[in-house]
Amino acid sequence: MANNSQSNKYLIFIELLFYAALPYAIWKFGREPFGDYAAMLMSTVPGIIYTVYRFAKDRQFNVTGLFILGSMLIGTTVDLLSGSAEQMIWNNVYLGLFYTFLYVILFIIKKPFPLYVAVDFAYLQGYPRKDSKTLFFQKGIFRWFQLIQIVFIIRGLVMAGITVYLLRKYGIDSYGDMLIYKRGASWVFSGIVMGMFFYINVIVQKYTNRLQEKKDEKLPEPDIVAD
Repeated sequence: MANNSQSNKYLIFIELLFYAALPYAIWKFGREPFGDYAAMLMSTVPGIIYTVYRFAKDRQFNVTGLFILGSMLIGTTVDLLSGSAEQMIWNNVYLGLFYTFLYVILFIIKKPFPLYVAVDFAYLQGYPRKDSKTLFFQKGIFRWFQLIQIVFIIRGLVMAGITVYLLRKYGIDSYGDMLIYKRGASWVFSGIVMGMFFYINVIVQKYTNRLQEKKDEKLPEPDIVAD
């Protein structure tokens, strides 16, 4: 338990370093010598490096991993084609809203992205994808994945809202604040999602235990051979 707590603290520190502290420092001290746009582009490099490292380390060559890698490549391409610092921020708002729109579509057609994340995680634990998918689509379990999908949608809207508010009120100078506030908001939503995933795990355990009990009840009594 203590090791897990220490590991989580270390992970939070690393994420803070690569997704907030280093980008903020690069933005703050790189604006004057390189200009706003170049400094903003350079500030994205630590996050990209860390994301690629985690992708390679965890070997997430599945739906989850491909989504992370694909969204990173798309985001980097959008940043490089933006042409100016302010346009880069706006383009990231549009891109974030596009992903949010995709989450809405997946929610409507009842194909929640978190469910496929859970299938990938279960596969890494040694459970067949087909069995996990069938289990997670059970009514009592499936609705929780839909609720997590709603959290994803709300998260996308909140992130876009923070960015637009700061940009309109303080202009390009608020970019450093965006990094900090959005990272904090991201942790809040990540905590909510993790809590919901843990609760789903409890529900899954209860469901599988009930199935096992029913299966045991149907088993015939073993023949007893007298000595």
